[in-house]
Amino acid sequence: MNIGQPTLDQLRLFLAVVDEGSFNGAARKLGRAISVVSYGITALEAQLGVTLFDREGSRKPALTEAGKAMLAQAHAVADDVDTLMAGVRSFNQGLEAELGLAVDVMFPTHLMAEILREFQHEFPTVHLRLHVEALGAIAALVIDRAVDLGIGGPELIPLYDLERIAIGAVQMIPVAAPGHPLARMNPVPPGEVRKHRQLVLTDRSRLTEGKEFSVFSANTWRLGDLGARHALMREGIGWGSMPVHLVAADIAAGSLVRLAVPEASGMAYTFHALWRRDCPTGPARAWLLEMFKARLEQCS
Repeated sequence: MNIGQPTLDQLRLFLAVVDEGSFNGAARKLGRAISVVSYGITALEAQLGVTLFDREGSRKPALTEAGKAMLAQAHAVADDVDTLMAGVRSFNQGLEAELGLAVDVMFPTHLMAEILREFQHEFPTVHLRLHVEALGAIAALVIDRAVDLGIGGPELIPLYDLERIAIGAVQMIPVAAPGHPLARMNPVPPGEVRKHRQLVLTDRSRLTEGKEFSVFSANTWRLGDLGARHALMREGIGWGSMPVHLVAADIAAGSLVRLAVPEASGMAYTFHALWRRDCPTGPARAWLLEMFKARLEQCS
């Protein structure tokens, strides 16, 4: 049997009848005459060769088995078209079709998750590409045009192709496991940290290769994963500086101890928003920048 191709209007009539529970209700919702709704459903049934509503013995049309089977697909088609039209309208208004974002691994994860959840709600048509990296890798992604906005850490080298603004900071403190030799010294004598393995977050970018941030020991293990570094510290394998928000629970539980290190008793890890000077600012990128800045200000 040949099946005709239904129109989008017919599918919307079908969905309106289902949602409102009657032809009259669908007509009121759509601002159409009831005869138009009835004719549209009849034409749709004729094209598909099935009966979608059981109209016998009740003033309220009930979905047939064929109607139930078609309902999910009809919703999917209508939703896809709505998404397409929303994307076109947004594009015509200057909204980005897609956006690349790189965030420093030191940025509080719970804040980033909140921002990205709100971003999905605020800009449902923008395809977001997320990278989480460390140190110079953020700037490298922006320079290479792999992302449109970077939320990076302290400036390790001047980069003249990029605009940079400070948006806030988190506090870094030196920590080690309770059984570590440095944890049993209070205070730690000057120069003592040089004798003990320091777990350092390494930079995977060639842009700032060889640059160091808060390295005090000659004996270092360099890790590109902040979670692995955190786990090794808790096992007593080395000491290092960590963001307060990541180790506060460990310190409270006694699995890590804050060290009284004279060389690095505590320091601010400053975040910067980075973007290329030749990259135009769109509304989605501007919204993200303001949200990252606002959330850091709220938790500082």
